[in-house]
Amino acid sequence: MVKVVLADDQELVRTGFRMILRAEPDLEIVGEAADGAEAVAQAARLRPDVVLMDIRMPRVDGLAATRRILAQPSARSRVLILTTFDQDEYVLEALRAGASGFLLKTVPAEQLVAGVREVAAGEALLAPAITRRLIERFVSVVKPEPAPPPGYDELTAREREVLLLVARGMSNAEIAGELIVEPSTVKTHVAAVLAKLGVRDRVGAVVLAYESGLVGRGS
Repeated sequence: MVKVVLADDQELVRTGFRMILRAEPDLEIVGEAADGAEAVAQAARLRPDVVLMDIRMPRVDGLAATRRILAQPSARSRVLILTTFDQDEYVLEALRAGASGFLLKTVPAEQLVAGVREVAAGEALLAPAITRRLIERFVSVVKPEPAPPPGYDELTAREREVLLLVARGMSNAEIAGELIVEPSTVKTHVAAVLAKLGVRDRVGAVVLAYESGLVGRGS
């Protein structure tokens, strides 16, 4: 079973998500929180696989709560941010805080379910279309470092190519089509990129690529 904690200050939103997730035999709602402080406490006590985290909440917002949850000793929970298009300025900070990805609150039920399962399985959730839109916004505010990040020199030419395509918001299937290789080959390259760069998932790779200036506007 995938254990989930719902963190949103709107009871109606929590109710909707609860109904959707409880209909799935492999998903279990183990707790709910109306603010970030409750989310942190629930994550520590219940040790869920996934925390669905709203950003704007009272007392402690979702960004601070995400940092606190992932800073807990032996933290095993993954945080999946819930956002709306008018909140994209917060998403980069959420990813920097260690969130495993984000979903729009307006996604269809099947995408919510698939997203929770994907994050619980250790994957990062970066919907390509949303990622491209956010990246364009982020590039205008991120001030890249003058040098490539640690570990970049260890990447092969193909791995660097894959990193750039990941950073542009492309899925493994899209990258496979671009490079004319099998998706399994792309998955292997992505795993090598993450290991060499010292990031835990592809979200971290995207943030690192932009913060270090490997990818810029119009790239």
